[in-house]
Amino acid sequence: MQATKDNRLGTENITRLMISLAIPSVLAQIVNVLYNIVDRIYIGRIPGVGAVALTGVGVTFPIITIISAFSGFASGGGAPLAAIALGQGDRKRAERILGNCVSMLLFFTVILMAFFFVFQKPLLYVFGASDNTIGYSSTYISIYLLGTVFVELAVGLNTFISAQGQARTAMFSVLIGAVVNIVLDPIFIFVFHMGVAGAAVATIISQALSAAWVLRFLCSEKSGIRLKKAGMKPDFSLIGQIMALGVSPFVMSATESAITIVMNHGLQVYGGDLYVGSMTILQSVLQLVFVPISGFTNGVQPIISYNFGAGKFDRVKMTIKRMISITFLAAFVYVVFAMLRPGLFARLFTTDEDLIALVKKVLPVYIAGMSVFGVQSGVQSSFLGLGQAKISLCIALLRKVILLIPLALILPRFFGVMGVYYAEPVADILSVLTASTLFLLNIRKILSKEMLAKVTHTT
Repeated sequence: MQATKDNRLGTENITRLMISLAIPSVLAQIVNVLYNIVDRIYIGRIPGVGAVALTGVGVTFPIITIISAFSGFASGGGAPLAAIALGQGDRKRAERILGNCVSMLLFFTVILMAFFFVFQKPLLYVFGASDNTIGYSSTYISIYLLGTVFVELAVGLNTFISAQGQARTAMFSVLIGAVVNIVLDPIFIFVFHMGVAGAAVATIISQALSAAWVLRFLCSEKSGIRLKKAGMKPDFSLIGQIMALGVSPFVMSATESAITIVMNHGLQVYGGDLYVGSMTILQSVLQLVFVPISGFTNGVQPIISYNFGAGKFDRVKMTIKRMISITFLAAFVYVVFAMLRPGLFARLFTTDEDLIALVKKVLPVYIAGMSVFGVQSGVQSSFLGLGQAKISLCIALLRKVILLIPLALILPRFFGVMGVYYAEPVADILSVLTASTLFLLNIRKILSKEMLAKVTHTT
């Protein structure tokens, strides 16, 4: 039965397969982002302190992002390799990849909790906290860190369910936690009067339920890639291969923290708490476009990996073309709507009129470059699914490290606080042009038997 589920990745109609895998993945990602979005919506409406509390919680975003990035370090490298192994008919290897990823996630949990508990307050000040917001920041992240293991396992292992072609099951693991989070948030925040602490408690309870669901499935007979104790024994050669491919999604996520730090610092220096608060809302709006697209590419990626491993290059080409077309169109439509109705998005998160007025001014500028970003998302996901770690890493580093961070530091010197907002669209457009060029120059070579043999040998 499981072999039939795997084989459909290589035999079923491409369009029907993309729909069946991508829709649950998109829904899962949309629901997943609600963990943070819903927290911010409720926190922004706490009577009397909503705007300040929202800013304080927004400052914790770099820490939360880094924790999620390490889960992606394991899953972003492990899941594509496991899918390629399934395409080659090597189920034992896929299970060893899964087991080693679990060991990596548990190791990351210990290191991350220790580091952030020790250096929490100094880091929060660096990330943009002020004396007015540090109390809210520290309260929220202290509780959130207690659930680090749940975040690592829930986020890091769910992709191994999708890699088997079981996107609907993967969706349920996210849906369970998110629904619980949405229900518990107002109860803990307003009914129990716990404020930001209540939002954090609701989040870790939700993540714990998601993690339990994922582990239960991967240990059951329903899973084609079974989590076994023997598979968790560290194989450092295998871990090296996982990390080599996983470094690209890790950099994509981890550098979000560096970007937030740089931008929040610039906004604090050139503007103040109100401008830092605007970035919390802008990042949430950005998530509403980036996360569904990421969900779509994550759902389609197993099709690319499996068929590449099976040497079915025509199916790979067809999948990539359709994926990039859809990601571009989806991003473009959403961004144009957000640029035309910025006030609608601002009022989702706050009732503070000064903050709403600022978001209405800067949102159209900040998000403009994302109108074409769907192309880069499709291209980078394609390279990742094909096991091309170096090119995928290059694209990830280009936008955020090479372009966005320097621009966020340089442009405010010429344009004041608006320079921080200008940095995002400039970096987005330049990185899309570069990613597209790299794709056109390399895709024909990658889709060859020689390259498949090379990837198979190294992975």
